[in-house]
Amino acid sequence: MAKTALLTHPDCVKHEISPGHPEQPARIAAIMDELVAEGLFQMLQQFEAPLADIEHLLLAHPQDYIDSVINASPSSGSVQLDADTAMNEHSLRAAMLAAGAGVKAVDLVVDGDFDNAFCVVRPPGHHAEESTAMGFCFFGSIAVAALYALQKPGIKKVAIIDFDVHHGNGTEDLIGDHSELFFCSSFQHPLYPGKFGENIPGRKINIPLAAGSDGAEFKKQMQADCLPALREFNPDMVFISAGFDAHKDDPLAGLNLLEEDFAWITAELKSVATECCEGRLVSMLEGGYDLAALGRSAAVHVKELIR
Repeated sequence: MAKTALLTHPDCVKHEISPGHPEQPARIAAIMDELVAEGLFQMLQQFEAPLADIEHLLLAHPQDYIDSVINASPSSGSVQLDADTAMNEHSLRAAMLAAGAGVKAVDLVVDGDFDNAFCVVRPPGHHAEESTAMGFCFFGSIAVAALYALQKPGIKKVAIIDFDVHHGNGTEDLIGDHSELFFCSSFQHPLYPGKFGENIPGRKINIPLAAGSDGAEFKKQMQADCLPALREFNPDMVFISAGFDAHKDDPLAGLNLLEEDFAWITAELKSVATECCEGRLVSMLEGGYDLAALGRSAAVHVKELIR
């Protein structure tokens, strides 16, 4: 059985874009409650996410953008950064904790204390571009964690796999042309954000899926395009942008994945990590907006990480 760390923080619940918004505080409770109900919580070692240092954020974002987010943080009320993304007085701290969770998870896994880790944090991060907050995201948490990992001894190449229903445009932007980074994003298209870059053989793979695609189509595409290239890349560490909004019950999209499909892709990625890099894997929560489906999907994800 794998040693799995769980990283979260109660202050991530205090961030709220607006009342009734789908990226709601209750998302974290939905996951934690299901982990308890499934008997998984006691099999994890929980850590409180620390705040990311500015130097960590600078791995992915320029200082002037970081300053702009800090300066936009309100003392009360709400500030809108784009049509989908707003801050209350707790949002900056929550975003810093989300990024800090990824950094801490890297330390726990690379230093050998844990085989893998799951960061149950919000806001999500995979839409935040180099100098742009968007899609409920402020800082590119998983890109920060991956770039941080490359500073650790023995970590020369890392891979990021994003199975959120929305394309990980921010991650794609933040990793740029780094040859030591592999990126694969599966997503519904057309759908927000409505753009994705060109594939780079052996290093960057975008997998657009038509609305209505089910688990069989998802598996077919991942087996054909992502998993063989990932194995060939032979990473020293695997990262997962774990968005569960491709579930058939999710209100924001139109793919038809089920819990068993999230279990399958988690097991496949864990298998690659075992083959390539002694099991080193860090997963970070992205989307998932039907609370019941989110809880169940995250639970099967964790079950595979522990297995």
